[in-house]
Amino acid sequence: MDRNAKVAVTLGDPAGVGPEVIVKAMAALPSEERRDFVIVGNVEALERADRVSGTGLKFGPADAPGDDRIAVDEVPLGAALPEIGKVSPVAGDASVRYITRAVDLAMTGEADVIVTAPINKEAMNLAGHHHDGHTGLLAHLTGSKSSFMLLASERLNTIHVSTHISLKGAIERAKTERVLATIEAGHRHFLRLGKKARIAVAGLNPHCGENGLFGTEDMEFLAPAVEQAQANGIDVVGPISADTVFARAYNGAFDLVIAQYHDQGHIPIKLVAFETAVNVSLGLPIDRVSVDHGTAFDIAGTGKANHINMLSAIAYARLMARSPRQKA
Repeated sequence: MDRNAKVAVTLGDPAGVGPEVIVKAMAALPSEERRDFVIVGNVEALERADRVSGTGLKFGPADAPGDDRIAVDEVPLGAALPEIGKVSPVAGDASVRYITRAVDLAMTGEADVIVTAPINKEAMNLAGHHHDGHTGLLAHLTGSKSSFMLLASERLNTIHVSTHISLKGAIERAKTERVLATIEAGHRHFLRLGKKARIAVAGLNPHCGENGLFGTEDMEFLAPAVEQAQANGIDVVGPISADTVFARAYNGAFDLVIAQYHDQGHIPIKLVAFETAVNVSLGLPIDRVSVDHGTAFDIAGTGKANHINMLSAIAYARLMARSPRQKA
């Protein structure tokens, strides 16, 4: 990453492990690299995380030459710091305001990429923010019609046709237009990173429906999307039965798998790269990478939270920051 590229890291739900994985990740970076980051959140929450994690860092406005404090873009809580490990509307509202501020920084060019710590959907909705999580909130804040969730790891990458909706809703959404748009989004992303991806589309039904025996969606909707993408010069095949395509991709046959719904893509990624896979939002006017784990209220405040996934998210964010965006 260029030294002047700026990464905005959102605190996540302040009652969860987000502050802890952030301070541990910052402590693991060389001190000179920490100047490339701004934490969007609260100094008080970071100092609490620092105490339980034993990282010995300093936080605050870091605008003086040689300042060793990690820069914090302070977002007022409007209430007392919420209790660790508890679902609360105060924490839910704070997490949304952190994201909103980070989006502002990215939209105005003050940040090159956003890295997000985990939020709690229940807390967010208790606070009156009725979104399905980061994905829907980011689309709303940026005025985007939709976005796509890419889960990226060293040996397996998958992008989802749908994410946080019911399985019934996911089946209804797996139409040709959406599947084609998902293929195109993944193709453009890999081109941006310097590679023409070999893409496979996972089937929706068992064995892709066995020519209509177990459903016709694969023939009616998925196959036409693949054919249209191929006609547009994209290296894509499918649909391929989901019970084999992820193993084939993991073993090197494909660079990217199009998953038709949340669990179809999440389960294989979390099986093979639980600690290192990251969540990347595509189709937005800004760049965003996230850890691929939750708020872990059960261990929040204990200092046990593992920061390896946050380091992976930071590394991927750096990769995106130095890669020019491709025009749609």
